[in-house]
Amino acid sequence: MKRYQFNEITTMQYIFLISGTQVGIGILSLPAQLADIANTDGWIAIVIGWVISIIASTIIIKTMEKHPQDTIFDLSRRYFGRILGTIIHLAFVGYALLASVTVVFTSIHITQVWILPNTSNYLVMVLFMLPGFLITRNGVRVLGRYAEVVFYLTLWMPILIAIPLQKGTVLHMLPVLKDGWTPIFQAVKTTVLSFLGFELAFVFYPFLKEKQHAVKAMVIANSISGFTFLLITVTCFIFFSPDEISSLIWPTLSLLKTIEFSFIERFEVIFLSFYLFVMSTTGIPYIFTTVFGISQLLGKKDHTIVLFIAVCIFICTSFLYNPSFVDIQTMGSWWERYGLWGAYIFPIILFIYVSVAQWFQGGKKK
Repeated sequence: MKRYQFNEITTMQYIFLISGTQVGIGILSLPAQLADIANTDGWIAIVIGWVISIIASTIIIKTMEKHPQDTIFDLSRRYFGRILGTIIHLAFVGYALLASVTVVFTSIHITQVWILPNTSNYLVMVLFMLPGFLITRNGVRVLGRYAEVVFYLTLWMPILIAIPLQKGTVLHMLPVLKDGWTPIFQAVKTTVLSFLGFELAFVFYPFLKEKQHAVKAMVIANSISGFTFLLITVTCFIFFSPDEISSLIWPTLSLLKTIEFSFIERFEVIFLSFYLFVMSTTGIPYIFTTVFGISQLLGKKDHTIVLFIAVCIFICTSFLYNPSFVDIQTMGSWWERYGLWGAYIFPIILFIYVSVAQWFQGGKKK
């Protein structure tokens, strides 16, 4: 009998769950970060990062295929014993918690700067946490359905983002490889970190109904994210001059300010209000992973109580602490450093370790 038979998700929901986790916060600053390192050749680094993220995703799926009903929390105990397995368990929970905190506080900061400048920190937190609690409480199936609905609701956004292309000049993109390959390879690190989110396959894979399509689903999810990154980055490169884009903090939001319609003012506020749904598809899966991991560690089958406590802590923290932009950047850099190990290096080590362990056991699956 399947372990998560009554909480399974379809292949489409799995795709949108992973791609939604990837496209959220990083995309707002990615064009400026790439321009700072590789100038307008930064788009090539996105293509390379896309290939690397697909390889890393496939390695994770191949590892999980060996134990299709287990999450990373089960595998850590199975292969590394009680003590080391618990440490790995806690490390993954800590990583998900760091990602949750970074995404939530970044979303609040952007909301306060661009939409609700006079609204208190804790009020915005409450507005974020209430729907987040209701979605997360009901498990992966509702999480997958939410990600799918948000994807369809936001399909119009890429079309509108491409509107400023007609005011830019493609000459900003030329010549290609103006500084050689070295800055492009240096920018690859930035792009692979923007693809973070696929590592949650360590948790969501057992919930996938049609596991034979898992690799294909990961390729599609990474491709959706890669196309989105490429579209916004190239649009920013064409619209802004190479010198101008490096000086912007959030070039994607600055790009939106240039979109004007005769029948509406401050279009970027409306766009950003919808974009909060996209950011929620990044934060909520990490919150779920955090509370699910803690519940597993405590031996609880239901994660609702842990989730309720976590939401209360988030709200109480927002009463006492309002992070500055520098603090948020620091959180983001910690998440990226941690993510480089958790999403790209750890899966390779785990795959080799599990394969060797099974080989010594004569290929028998426990």
